[in-house]
Amino acid sequence: MMQIHSDSAGNKHSLINVMHRFIAAANNMDETIMVPSLLRDVPLEERAAANNNNNVEPPCTNKQRDMYEHYLLLKSIKNDMEWGLLKEMRGGASFLEMAVKQEEQKPLTGDLLLDDNADLEHQFHYHLRGLFGVLSKLTIQADHLTNRYKREIGGGNFMR
Repeated sequence: MMQIHSDSAGNKHSLINVMHRFIAAANNMDETIMVPSLLRDVPLEERAAANNNNNVEPPCTNKQRDMYEHYLLLKSIKNDMEWGLLKEMRGGASFLEMAVKQEEQKPLTGDLLLDDNADLEHQFHYHLRGLFGVLSKLTIQADHLTNRYKREIGGGNFMR
């Protein structure tokens, strides 16, 4: 079994730390939002005047129509990270099991193996950078959704 050294877990730039920050933000969001149905029909974007006062772009510019859909998306991503991809595919095999089987079925030759290893390193770094970026954005969005919910509840803006 692979052990995680405390040095790598304590590094603020480690993948594990970025994952923990997102999961903590999503858990905070989930604990704060006691009545998620109140998020229905509340636009994801705040009023233009509020954004102009802060001179900041809103962090949530997604295709979700309201805060409720965005809440569900963030919760779903957190669950996928914690429990893995549970969606059943082809004969009950999970996505991960299918990916491993596909890699095992590829023929291995000397030249191909060297090329694949170099490509694997490139793919790993490419996807690692992408994962860092996505997890950082998701953490910001979960924090934004939590803070916005607090403002909306505190100000009574849900009653229209």
